[in-house]
Amino acid sequence: MSDLPVPLPLDVDQIKGFLDPGEGAALQRAALAGSRLGGCLEIGAYCGKSAIYIGAACQSRGAVLFSVDHHRGSEENQPGWTYHDPELWDHQAAAMDTLPHLRRNLRAAGLEETVIPIVGRSAQVAAHWGGRLGFLFIDGGHTMEAALGDYRGWTPHLAAGGLLAIHDVFPDPADGGRPPFEIYQRALASDLFIEVESVKSLRVLRRL
Repeated sequence: MSDLPVPLPLDVDQIKGFLDPGEGAALQRAALAGSRLGGCLEIGAYCGKSAIYIGAACQSRGAVLFSVDHHRGSEENQPGWTYHDPELWDHQAAAMDTLPHLRRNLRAAGLEETVIPIVGRSAQVAAHWGGRLGFLFIDGGHTMEAALGDYRGWTPHLAAGGLLAIHDVFPDPADGGRPPFEIYQRALASDLFIEVESVKSLRVLRRL
């Protein structure tokens, strides 16, 4: 994946999120390559940091990014948990709501026509999905049920030669939760994927 990173339309450091710039650049490279084979899709939008990186790459190719998220926050985003942000709490709904922040950031980046938000549970959307994907980014819920559901629901849609990116892969349990690492291991053990890039906690694999 030799494509150079695409210039970003705004300062992504100002967007709430947990993506390292090096990981963002790797996502761009994967999206640039994968978009030649099929659609691009991410699971887990949060406030749009990854969507800006991937969306800029898609825009340069005339492609689109489908961004799947229920926008009520993962388990670790809920009140009382480590990554809860009270600025994202919707008091009227008594729930997290990151969708307005995603839309605001996409508008500021000029990517509203490129990034298509799909508001819903990943497993439900995957069950009704019919298109072929060339790039898939898994960064949704980090329970085993959520991570395994994302892997099982979406990887069958990935074309041969397509690229699968998984975030928050931590070989050492002391560094983070295990489910993303476990689905990464599952992918390699399946003999359907080979690893092509590793940047911090991001792993990029190619479907054979």
